[in-house]
Amino acid sequence: MRKITTLAAAMAFAASLMSGTASAAPMPVVPHPWDQRVKCQTDDPEGRHIVTRYGNSELGWYHFTGRHNIKKCSTLYAALHGRVDRDDHHGHLECDGVVFETGVPRPRQVKFTVVVQYTRKTTDDRYDAGRGQKIGVITAFCHNQPGNKCPAWAKL
Repeated sequence: MRKITTLAAAMAFAASLMSGTASAAPMPVVPHPWDQRVKCQTDDPEGRHIVTRYGNSELGWYHFTGRHNIKKCSTLYAALHGRVDRDDHHGHLECDGVVFETGVPRPRQVKFTVVVQYTRKTTDDRYDAGRGQKIGVITAFCHNQPGNKCPAWAKL
């Protein structure tokens, strides 16, 4: 009789799963998954080790390569090897750079900014790089361009 009860209970549970009435604990949801692997890294003139993480669509390499058309680590290095242009003294740094078009009689230029969060967590606490780590470059973009997207001629 015991096996029959167990079999009946198992069948009832399976039926409730199929009907959607079973109450199972929800799986924990990762609020903002992001790839913490490092894509680029450099040191600035003040000795800060600055990384660029792959990230996701909100911050990091995956964010600005698609949204802002910056696709080379060397572009980031150009701005990060200069002085910090804006520092809120809470880990938010901004470094500016300029790219000139070459090989044309009237070269164009475009200014760009690299934004770094030099703290373990973002200011809104949504992202955490882990103990002893820094978030790094959160975005990079061009100025005075539609959607802050860098022009194709800049080859950033």
